[in-house]
Amino acid sequence: MHDTWDVIERLSARLEAHSTLPVEQRRLLQILKITEEAGEVAEAVIGATGANPRKGQSHTWEDVQSEVCDVIITAMVALARLTPEARQTFAAHLEKIVDRDLAPTR
Repeated sequence: MHDTWDVIERLSARLEAHSTLPVEQRRLLQILKITEEAGEVAEAVIGATGANPRKGQSHTWEDVQSEVCDVIITAMVALARLTPEARQTFAAHLEKIVDRDLAPTR
């Protein structure tokens, strides 16, 4: 089993090393990539439900799960490309969500 953030940091470094674009443009394109991946989730859901009469049932729910994973990974890579403190930034944000949404009610 791989450490998730180690993998994300390696993917981010690989993308950074591959690109010759200015840093701001690389960041913007990575953020846009999240939208592209989300579109693939939508396509898979439409295919899994057979909602497109022309294509019928072209995907499975396992395909949907895989596409959702791609969105998560792409978003994590985007965060890693925005800040070298991605792990800490994510952990702090998750803690805010826990405090807001999972704190015991009084």
